[in-house]
Amino acid sequence: MKSESKQPFIFNSISELHRALGLPKPLHPLVSLVDYGNIKSDTDEISKGMILNFFKVSYKRNFHGKIKYGQHYYDFDEGGLSFISPNQIISAIANEADYGGFTLLFHSDFIRNYPLGKNIRNYGFFSYSASEALYLSEKEQEIIIGIFKNIGHELSLSIDHFSQDIILSQIEQLLNYSNRFYNRQFITRKTAHSDLLTELEKILANHFDNSEGLVKGLPSVLEISEKLNVSQRYLSDMLRQLTGQNTQQHIHNRLINKAKEILSTTDLTVGEIAYQLGFEHPQSFNKLFKNKTKVSPVEFRRSFN
Repeated sequence: MKSESKQPFIFNSISELHRALGLPKPLHPLVSLVDYGNIKSDTDEISKGMILNFFKVSYKRNFHGKIKYGQHYYDFDEGGLSFISPNQIISAIANEADYGGFTLLFHSDFIRNYPLGKNIRNYGFFSYSASEALYLSEKEQEIIIGIFKNIGHELSLSIDHFSQDIILSQIEQLLNYSNRFYNRQFITRKTAHSDLLTELEKILANHFDNSEGLVKGLPSVLEISEKLNVSQRYLSDMLRQLTGQNTQQHIHNRLINKAKEILSTTDLTVGEIAYQLGFEHPQSFNKLFKNKTKVSPVEFRRSFN
């Protein structure tokens, strides 16, 4: 399954992954709950890189080691809950993946004809990097593990017409609790996130105080998130919790403040200001400025004077 160029292992089905882990055939072809304690195979090779064509929600406890998800490493000394969407590369440092816990695996086909099939994209944490895992309090651990066990119990029963509905409702419950706990994490880790906000403000200040940088245009959310070493979705979700605005809105607010400064301290035309701020067309600048301030750049200059 692995090529000589050391390409990652690709698992298109849950059954394939079960075989690679030395586990029995899954009780359901499209959903499985794995207890890490039951894995008997040597996983060193596949842990170096694998791609799953299904969703993976993992709770890891007593973990001492690092997991690489995309380009980021995450130290799991504290344990936590992580969410991985299909077709993402996952890897662990060899001989360091020593942990206990559960992993819930479910294929897109399992949720396709249900509202969750469309709504799952609204759970932003599937776009977070592993370094942005969810840390759980003892009470939260009990809730999450309880849901995992309920899913495991349902899977142990004979499949009938109600099985899929029941398991789906439990998966939704798991995701909704995770949403709640992530909101709590944004609050309880406010100091660390405030530091991140400070770094964001420095990046934006450097950009808007640099005339060469301005002409190149606005920094993208991707560029900023990479400089801060966080995922785009996590950064926007974190900022929304702290300030009520996402990353794009922060960029636009900084732009408007710079535009107001130039309008009130220079005689440059609106077209010249638009170009200085990186806009190809003054109309685009006018539209954004009016959308944010409710007045046009010319009206703002007149009212200021």
